[in-house]
Amino acid sequence: MLRMRDAGTETTTRTVGASRALAWLLVITGAAGLLAAWVITIDKFKLLEDPDFVPGCSFNPVVACGNIMKSDQASAFGFPNPMLGLVTYGIVICVGMSLLAGARFRRWYWLTFNAGTLFGVGFCAWLMYQSLYEINSLCLWCCLAWVATIVMFWYVTSHNVREGLLPAPAWLKGFFTEFTWVLPVLHIGIIGMLILTRWWDFWTS
Repeated sequence: MLRMRDAGTETTTRTVGASRALAWLLVITGAAGLLAAWVITIDKFKLLEDPDFVPGCSFNPVVACGNIMKSDQASAFGFPNPMLGLVTYGIVICVGMSLLAGARFRRWYWLTFNAGTLFGVGFCAWLMYQSLYEINSLCLWCCLAWVATIVMFWYVTSHNVREGLLPAPAWLKGFFTEFTWVLPVLHIGIIGMLILTRWWDFWTS
């Protein structure tokens, strides 16, 4: 009983760092998402000032950022969605920079961070569905944010599984150790196929 209690205490109190590769990945994906959120926020303010403003990423009837920004879905929480990105992607950069400096975090921190990336990838999935099948337009800056969020989610999840912070069988730990890259590639590939098939007639005309 004492040994089990000691093991549980060690699990909750030990701190875990990360490789420089993961730290840099968080900095880069966070910066990519922050860039996308910043550009969309600026264009959103310009659109509020001038309803006739056409964002620079509006190229044709399909790739039309303006249609996305004018939609109700663009303010899902009562304020422009990219303003949420300005905060959350900034946090991701801070975590990555902290890890580069040698920071180590407790299990609850890593799991909270993982939950945040899970929320992000879920929100991106909802936005993707709305973009493709309700708004019927595509925003390239949004796509950049989707890719960044997907990549950071899978690699943070992989880290937590491999470090034993998320319970998982040995075969799953082995898979994440060798083939983490497969999951974000597959995830992004599925989205790419959905985009391709959604406007197949337009792309091929």
